[in-house]
Amino acid sequence: MQIFSCPFCGPRPETEFHFGGEAGNDRPGGGASVSAADWAAYLHLRDNPKGTAREIWMHTTCLEVFVMERDTLTMRAQPGHALGSHG
Repeated sequence: MQIFSCPFCGPRPETEFHFGGEAGNDRPGGGASVSAADWAAYLHLRDNPKGTAREIWMHTTCLEVFVMERDTLTMRAQPGHALGSHG
């Protein structure tokens, strides 16, 4: 089992986390005027890098969302970093 590190709770088993997607995959602006091609690219196209990937994760125990860097080859994960301010 892999151990991920929540920036709020510390190291925990991977089963406590939910993958939220590729960090930096921003939703296209423009509401209803977004083209079908742009919307399809947002939903389906991914970089899928070999090596370090920046990903969004949620710790399902504390419900905090954070960014974590994970190596897609070795599966080693760096400690997560909080998104925005925590208050």
